[in-house]
Parts: sequence; structure tokens; C-alpha cells
Amino acid sequence: MTSTNTTSTENGLDPEETMSRDQIEAIQTERTAAILDYAYNRVPLYKKKFDDHGVHPSDFVELADLAKFPFTSKEDLRETYPFGMFAVPREEVVRIHASSGTTGRATVVGYTQQDLDDWAKLGARCFRLSGVQRGWRVHNAYGYGLFTGGLGAHAAIERAGATVIPMSGGQTEKQITLIQDFEPEAIACTPTYLLTIGDAMQRQGLDPRKTSVKVAVLGAEPWTQEMREELEDMWDIDACDIYGLSEVMGPGVAGESNLTKDGSHIWEDHFRPEIIDAFDERRVMADGESGELVFTTLTKQALPIIRYRTHDLTTLLPGTARPGHRRMGRITGRSDDMIILRGVNLFPTQIEELVLKVDGLSPHFQLEITRPGRMDQLAVKVERREDCSTDRARAAAGELQKLIKIHIGSSCAIDVVDPGALVRSVGKLRRVYDLRNQ
Repeated sequence: MTSTNTTSTENGLDPEETMSRDQIEAIQTERTAAILDYAYNRVPLYKKKFDDHGVHPSDFVELADLAKFPFTSKEDLRETYPFGMFAVPREEVVRIHASSGTTGRATVVGYTQQDLDDWAKLGARCFRLSGVQRGWRVHNAYGYGLFTGGLGAHAAIERAGATVIPMSGGQTEKQITLIQDFEPEAIACTPTYLLTIGDAMQRQGLDPRKTSVKVAVLGAEPWTQEMREELEDMWDIDACDIYGLSEVMGPGVAGESNLTKDGSHIWEDHFRPEIIDAFDERRVMADGESGELVFTTLTKQALPIIRYRTHDLTTLLPGTARPGHRRMGRITGRSDDMIILRGVNLFPTQIEELVLKVDGLSPHFQLEITRPGRMDQLAVKVERREDCSTDRARAAAGELQKLIKIHIGSSCAIDVVDPGALVRSVGKLRRVYDLRNQ
């Protein structure tokens, strides 16, 4: 694979950021043809998948032809654990990351030096787009280690010309101390952890709105517009999304503008996104139609990925802040996180949206699914706010129960608990507890 280094323009942007849609698609066509050939000839799994599917890299002529090729799944990475999908000799892999492996074998990803340079460059685009300025201090509360979040954001912040404060996740009291002492202009973490830090500050009698923080770059979990409004009000900031996943690169695949706040622009000079029907993978959806997000990497050397099923549900929309690059709509849930409750499909983000419509309820909630008899039952545990009385909490429970029935079509039990009763998140928040087999 050839180098993708470019020289920034006078306004600090990479030249590709300002390319037209036609220019981007021309780059995608050239790079897609190259990556299909590269993967086929260097990764045994891809050669077998392509051959079994009856397709060859030479069958790709235009972008629509990508739909002829088979998908890659997380299971493919697990079956080839640890290094079976690497396309370069192991001595050329300069860094390895891996998923936690909580639902099975870990998925291992590798990077060449060029891959790391590209990752830092694309991450820097995201931080700049979110409003982070050269010379700012950025408090990085993403977890460091095998998880791609901490080190991925770290390199991006430095490449953007800002100063990184590598706090990592956890130690919430220390987070607060450093925010007060170091006075960062921006913070990077998961949205639920920013909420956790804010809650802890308020319990100490501190006002998050009076800190130095102006911008939050938040990712690693789906979050709603209501959550954005909650965090922006709590901290008096601009809260912007950053999107990524380890199998495709890590944080920095797409980023959101603080000026438009209308979804994350995907860096399409390095990734080709598609939307497929989550229930019929043969159907590729048109822009504006909802479905499951699929990615093909166009420049990855160590771990080329062809048509990776992310299971994230969203839409592709025309670019705004970066017109040549399409935007992702807000992720509404995951096709593999979907709860089917007595024939009704629902996602945690739908519950979050409704919780935040009810006065007196906080964004801290958990879903518990049980099967006490023949039927599945859903219970929503949600914390009341500090100023919410016991009587108000009872009324709020009734309101939420009614909203869920009206908007989702499912009956459930609501348990309003005291502030601080639910486990706080320092990383990705676990929303769903499936207790049916316990």
C-alpha cells in the first residue's frame, strides 16, 4: 500500500478534507480496487472467502461492485486469533491492540507505522472539527491500554497541535482535581463518564459550568440528543461526537463539527461506508435510509478490512461542514444489542430518550430482563435527581411507564432509585442486564 501522507493547507486542514464529492469517489474507486487485491493476495481468510463467494478482485470496476464481495465479521477475527488476518510480516506490525474479549475470544488488531500515522491524522481532523484549537490543553479520560480509545485519542490530540493530559479512565476524584488544577479547555471521554464526573463535582459542591472546559469530544458508546443537551447544560460546553471502532481503526473514523452538531463526518478518503438492511444483508440501502453500518478500509496496511459489519444502526447523509464527506446520523442502537421483548424490538437509546423527557429523572438507568414464568419481563431502574421528592419520583415512574408503552409498545416495570444507587461508568456503560438464564 502506498503512503497517504499529505501536506496541510494554509487553514490547517488536510487537502482531502475540502475535496468535492466527485473527487472523493474517484479516490475511493482507486483505493477500493487496490485494497481488494491487497487483501486477497495477502490474507488467506480473504482469499478463501472471496473464492467461496465466487468473486475476484478483478470483478470490481465501480463502487457499486463492492456489494458483490462477502462481509467480514467479528467472528472472522476471533477465528483467526491472534494474528491470522495480518497482511504484513509481524516485524512490520509496530503496535497491537485488542478488544476485552468479554463475549468471546478477543479481537486483535495491528498497525504498521503508516497505519499509526494515518490514525493520528484522521483523529486530529475530528478534534479540530469539534472545535479543539492548537495550543489547547485536552484532558484525555479514555482508557489507556489494549483498548484503542486512550492511545488513539492521545495521538490525535498531539497531531492537532494541542497538549494532551493523559489521565486515562477511573479515579474520578483525581479527574476532578486535575480539571481544576490544569484547567483544560477540552475533555475527551465517553458521554456517560462525563456525566459521572459532573455528578461527582456537584456532590462536592462544585459547579461543572465554572470549569475551564469548553468542548467535549465524546464517543465509544451510542448517546442521544437528549444526553447531549443534558451534558451541555451541566458543563456549559459544546459536546461533539467522535466515532470509531477497533476493527476498522479506532477513534477517528468520523467526527462531528461543533458548529453544526448534525452527525459525524466519515473520512471517506480512508473508508468506504455502506448501509445495509440489518435483517437482509443482501440489500444495500440508499443514502438517507436507516440500516446497519458497514465499512471497508481503503488504506490500512497491517489489517485490511473488507465490508465489516459494525452492527451500528444509522443512516448516511450528505456532508455539511465537510461537504465531500458524508455524515453518519446519530447511532440509534445496535442490531446485536436489540432487545426483543414479547415481539417488540427496542434499544437502550430509545429508553434513554424517554427517560430524559421526564422531569425528576436522571440519565442514569439500567434495563433488566427476566423470565419469572413463560414471559420475558423488562424492568427499568432509573435514578431520581437530587431535587426530586419521593412523591414526584412515584409520579415520574408512572409517566415513564406510559411513555414507553406509547412510543415503544412494550409494558415494563419502573423502579426509581435514589441518586448514586446505580453503578457508575468509567468507560463504556453497561445498560442491559439479561438475567433470563440466571
